Amino acid sequence: MQSLPLVALLTLFFEAFIVTASTYHFHPSAQKPISLKSGIVKALATKWQNANNLAILEQAVEDYNAEEIVASATDAASAVVYRRLIVLPLDERFDPPAGVFSHGHVQTGDKMSLPRSFWTSIQMTNADVPWLFEVSRVDGVTGPRVVFPPNNDMEDPKLDRVVGGAIDFRSPPNYVFLPRWMMQALALKPRDVVDVKLIQTVPAGSAVKLRPHSSEFVNIANHQAVLETELKHYSALVRGSTIPFDYNGKRFYFDVVDLRSSPRGEKVPMAKVQDCDIAAEFIRAKDQMNKKKKAKDSEDE
Repeated sequence: MQSLPLVALLTLFFEAFIVTASTYHFHPSAQKPISLKSGIVKALATKWQNANNLAILEQAVEDYNAEEIVASATDAASAVVYRRLIVLPLDERFDPPAGVFSHGHVQTGDKMSLPRSFWTSIQMTNADVPWLFEVSRVDGVTGPRVVFPPNNDMEDPKLDRVVGGAIDFRSPPNYVFLPRWMMQALALKPRDVVDVKLIQTVPAGSAVKLRPHSSEFVNIANHQAVLETELKHYSALVRGSTIPFDYNGKRFYFDVVDLRSSPRGEKVPMAKVQDCDIAAEFIRAKDQMNKKKKAKDSEDE
């Protein structure tokens, strides 16, 4: 009779071992809630299963980085400019100290927390400022795109890649922490897997068109000055993305509708804005467009 708990425990552990997540897809729904109401044996088995699912994902990512990137690199620099990483959301714990430029702009900027290997890549390649990193979805590896609620003001822009700078290089080796707007731009959920690489080919920007979600921002007396100040927290912009600014305690969102490069003014998918003389133009706010559409629909009825 005393051996039954041990048998039950081993049985549950065995079941947990064979029911695991796929190599790269981590499903939050597979993480079972842990409750002592079902007994200590069941609680331990559930905790073990949750940890095992995550460990499999982490090991798969680490193996890929070691075998497909580092071991296959043609030189030392190419071994550190690119990594496959697990995504987690950036939060206020990453906020730099007061006095540092990015302080208070964890979510209203394009800075991400990266593993220290990327600091090594900057040093080895002598990359010019701003240091830019491309985050991209990987076909067959990144999980399905997150579905946005119908009543959500945010829409899936269907982007497969975004670009941004670094807030620090203290992320664990196989992880990257992204601001919320970046995760929304790529329709990612926590613990999705992405590719991240240091890039030096993003052109300097000359002009950008932004669509405010709310016409309230355009009604601010000095809104152009506010825009110029807030844009300084973005190293680069990506056409099709939605970026946030904060002003007077309120968060405003802007769709990046058009981007032009310097000096020819060519239409580009992404462009640097840091240390660039870029002209910013507002177009009709999203809420005004919705009102106009509703008015037209009413007339048609």
